[in-house]
Amino acid sequence: MAEFFRIHPDTPSDRQILKVVEVAENDGVIVYPTDSVYGIGCSLNSKKGVQRIAQFKGIKVKQAEFSLLFSDIDQISEFTKPLEKWVFRLLKKNLPGPFTFILHASNKLPKILEASRKTIGIRIPDNNIVREIVRQLGAPLLNTSVHDDDEIIEFTTDPELIYDNYKNIFDVIINGGYGKNEPSTVVDCTGDEPEILRQGIGELEF
Repeated sequence: MAEFFRIHPDTPSDRQILKVVEVAENDGVIVYPTDSVYGIGCSLNSKKGVQRIAQFKGIKVKQAEFSLLFSDIDQISEFTKPLEKWVFRLLKKNLPGPFTFILHASNKLPKILEASRKTIGIRIPDNNIVREIVRQLGAPLLNTSVHDDDEIIEFTTDPELIYDNYKNIFDVIINGGYGKNEPSTVVDCTGDEPEILRQGIGELEF
């Protein structure tokens, strides 16, 4: 059964963060708040964790379009090709924030993803809990959103309800307060100018 941690979103406890990181380092799958909807993730270095999330979603790993969560812009350079100046400026202006930026992927993406990927979705949420998890983990979190079974209510926002639904599936569920019910804004930066593929909670600043 999953551990259920209440972590303060403004001043997350180091002790609790380290417990979550330890689980992630040992192939654990965790549920956490972001600045949009709650996310399900694992360390990008965990092949078993990645396979568990893909199995949960009912897809093969190589078919999945997961995003990666980072703690800061410097951390993404290993996984992306060198950023053009306008892309770097756009990221600096809008991150941390509720955006998923589609960038050109480097050839260093782990073979865990089981596919040669030309692009990657990156997120740096404006949420202290998940950014601190990623920072202490020293690796990105492979991320997907917590969806609701209700066709009208797309995302589950109540962490207590998330725990009830997933306590027998995942390893840690974090209560960091109510989540939003609108996903991140997706911005494609692989062309000559940014293209908004999905308008979500974030209003892009140019």
